[in-house]
Amino acid sequence: MSPCAANISVRRLVANLSGVLEDHSVRLEPLEAHHLEPLRAACAEDSEIWQIYPVNMLADGFDQAIADFHSTISWVRFAVIDLAHDRLVGMTNYINPDASGVVEIGGTYISPSVRGTGFNRQMKTLMIEHAFAKGFTRIEFRVDTRNLRSMAAVSKLGAVHEGTLRRNRVTWTGYVRDTAIFGLLRDDWAG
Repeated sequence: MSPCAANISVRRLVANLSGVLEDHSVRLEPLEAHHLEPLRAACAEDSEIWQIYPVNMLADGFDQAIADFHSTISWVRFAVIDLAHDRLVGMTNYINPDASGVVEIGGTYISPSVRGTGFNRQMKTLMIEHAFAKGFTRIEFRVDTRNLRSMAAVSKLGAVHEGTLRRNRVTWTGYVRDTAIFGLLRDDWAG
């Protein structure tokens, strides 16, 4: 396949996953310019967590991270809205959807105000069910092994820890992380 045809295929897969997703108190909207300042504020609510993220979404790092996100064509970016309080509380993404029916959910951040409330599960349920409804058969999650909270949350969704890639990514701090890979198959999803 030519690079041009590959780009068209990726764009088609991305477009297939795009749109507004909403249920109960969670709304996912395609990330647009008017979301950026509220997202910057939400990211600043937990300055410590960014030490274990691949990118820096604080202060000057925010603008560079957003620029880098927008330079990729294989991500579907969402602003995460807490409808109960009518406020933007984070972001999440579909990453690298492919013609084999595999997509990753990642690059997720939600502010401390909604953690531990079931909000993350509602958000991930929306994304998982949407991806499966669009014909995807496998969803992957890639988590820094230092992020114990995220690994526990992914496991609670029914995703299976399939292995760990050792020292496979350098984060913005220079730390060389290990990445835990979790997989969720359509047949395994209980909802």
